[in-house]
Amino acid sequence: MRVVAIGGGTGLSTLLRGLKNFPVEVTAVVTVTDEGGSSGILREELSVPPPGDIRNNLVALANDENILSQVFNYRFTNGSLKGHTVGNIILAALTKITGSFTEAIAKISDILAIKGRVLPVSNEMGRLVAIFEDGMLVKGETRIVAYGKETGKAIKNIMLEQPLMINPAVKEAIEEADVIVLGPGSLYTSIIANFLVEGMNEVLSRTSAVKIYISNIMTQPGETTGYTLKMHVEEVEKFLGCNVDYVIHSYPPNDGKVLEKYRERGSEPVTIDVFHDKIVLGQFSTVVLDEDYRIRHDPLLIAQAVMNLALRRTHVT
Repeated sequence: MRVVAIGGGTGLSTLLRGLKNFPVEVTAVVTVTDEGGSSGILREELSVPPPGDIRNNLVALANDENILSQVFNYRFTNGSLKGHTVGNIILAALTKITGSFTEAIAKISDILAIKGRVLPVSNEMGRLVAIFEDGMLVKGETRIVAYGKETGKAIKNIMLEQPLMINPAVKEAIEEADVIVLGPGSLYTSIIANFLVEGMNEVLSRTSAVKIYISNIMTQPGETTGYTLKMHVEEVEKFLGCNVDYVIHSYPPNDGKVLEKYRERGSEPVTIDVFHDKIVLGQFSTVVLDEDYRIRHDPLLIAQAVMNLALRRTHVT
């Protein structure tokens, strides 16, 4: 079974950690509009596509026991390299050496011996532009999220500053896929950002692969404050240009302390306001007990849910 998973950084990498345990061929398609942190600095200073989300997903598909994967994710905490990860720097260096971001990713993939492959949605880097409900036009991923947080205004439309063409390898992977998974991840900046690339809508609309959207468990300040499950799905389908076949949504953990931490940051559980045969609800989430008490999808459970839906579709057809 060939699975194409489309998204950005943390959310998509969580899914990949689960999928690599199943007998599937995985292709991760990652946005190229990230402008935050180490990725943003390397993007601006070296004129290379943002490496952070790519690195996250490469490491997710690597052997967890591989010391190299730990090295690639190591983040410097002081000095002139503070904030940068080893993997980001190596990806940037290889892009300069080979002249190709895609070739740099391929070389890292070989080094980490990953199960599957990771592809940028385009071979060029792009910048997001959002129009908010108050008419304000904001450029850049980090500025978009910051403006949404500061004002509480909703995003009414999002686009690319300049056209980007689909990576031919991504087009081929989607055409050959049995399953397309969208997310999990930030609705506009990690998932929908991929649909804005020229050629993506067309190939996704034509494919007969089963399309599965994995909803976020919690709303995201700056992007989806107040969004219900139905609103998430409607936005995905609007920018996708076609309907999804299934939606997976996980209930948040029943832990008041954790939920209060999220409320302090302006985040609430996504309200379930739509029930349909294509909506799959379940306890697919977990809590990462670090200083932030993060709620995440459980990698194995969410991957199993994807596999069950793929097999259900195969059985029906």
